[in-house]
Amino acid sequence: MNSINKNGCSVCAPGKENYCTYNTKLKGKKVRMYQYDYRTENGDLFACCAPSLEACREKRDIWLRSRQ
Repeated sequence: MNSINKNGCSVCAPGKENYCTYNTKLKGKKVRMYQYDYRTENGDLFACCAPSLEACREKRDIWLRSRQ
């Protein structure tokens, strides 16, 4: 599995996003999930997991709008 963390800390650079996929079981079905990190230019970190990269980015956009 690829990791977007080193020693438990995000390695995401300011203004960038990192993500990796992993498989898990949900209600007995195998599901691919995305672990997603985004760091703002001023260093604030957003992290989430979702079933698609698009869903992660939608969550990030909502988070960014709520901070304005």
